[in-house]
Amino acid sequence: MDTTIKIGTRGSELALWQAHHVRDELRRHWGARLVVELVLIATEGDRILDRPLNQIGGKGLFVNAIEEQLVAGAVDLAVHSMKDLPGQLAPGLAVVCTPPREDPRDALVLGPGLRATLGKGVTLADLPPGAVLGTTSLRRTALARRQNPGLVVKSLRGNVPTRLRKLAAGEYDAILLAAAGLVRLGLGDEIDARLDPESFCPAACQGILALECRGDDANIRALVAPLGDADAWVMASAERAFLARLDGGCQVPMGCHASLQADDRLHLRGVVADPAGRPVFTATREGPRAEAAELGRGLAELLLQLGADEVLAAHRTRE
Repeated sequence: MDTTIKIGTRGSELALWQAHHVRDELRRHWGARLVVELVLIATEGDRILDRPLNQIGGKGLFVNAIEEQLVAGAVDLAVHSMKDLPGQLAPGLAVVCTPPREDPRDALVLGPGLRATLGKGVTLADLPPGAVLGTTSLRRTALARRQNPGLVVKSLRGNVPTRLRKLAAGEYDAILLAAAGLVRLGLGDEIDARLDPESFCPAACQGILALECRGDDANIRALVAPLGDADAWVMASAERAFLARLDGGCQVPMGCHASLQADDRLHLRGVVADPAGRPVFTATREGPRAEAAELGRGLAELLLQLGADEVLAAHRTRE
């Protein structure tokens, strides 16, 4: 196969790991004659580092610039953390492949002081009153405050290594990150606790990679098809449908987590939470994996009926 494809990616350590991983998997399947070039693209979320993400517009901050290059034909394929994608993609583009999912849970990482006194396996409730917790996620802020009202939540920006350096320097007592990002960067040993998704619902599609291309590009679809994972696709379909119905992105105070049960049925949990910690609306749905998207939309509808629309409306008013 004598062909060249260009992959658009952000320049952060995690984004580059993801792009390199996809490149290596493509070469492993198709051989060294497949030439893969990485094209680094700076996004708005990368450029603006002095404000929380929800204050600069949460939707598409890490994907819009890459999608523009896809539409223009400057790149052929984009590799995203799927949780960064807004509920609706840019016209003419499609997510055509989801590789196997990494751990979807949120990870608690303690600073040196708390790690020495608390050790591994702690919970958010174990953190002492006044402990400074770092995160920019409204969802994480809300759920953390719900589990431990005594926490002081402080904005935390930067890529994964930068956040860990700030923690080590004593700017925070603990931080919350995606377990998937730490594992992919070989930093899994930094994790002090992986939070139960039933009580600390992850962001929709956390741990899933999204391979996006122009919808009519049959060649790229065929090239990436061998990298796909059917289970990840089912979970992504449910969680993306939930996200789309609530018109949400990665910085809206909501979470959704799908898991496949032993009988091949899909269990789905969703949450919409006020950043202050209350009110919190949560619900679950179960059904056949073949009905993943319908389950996701139905779960979103149920939360709206319970009153979650008021939280979402108030959040959008503040944006």
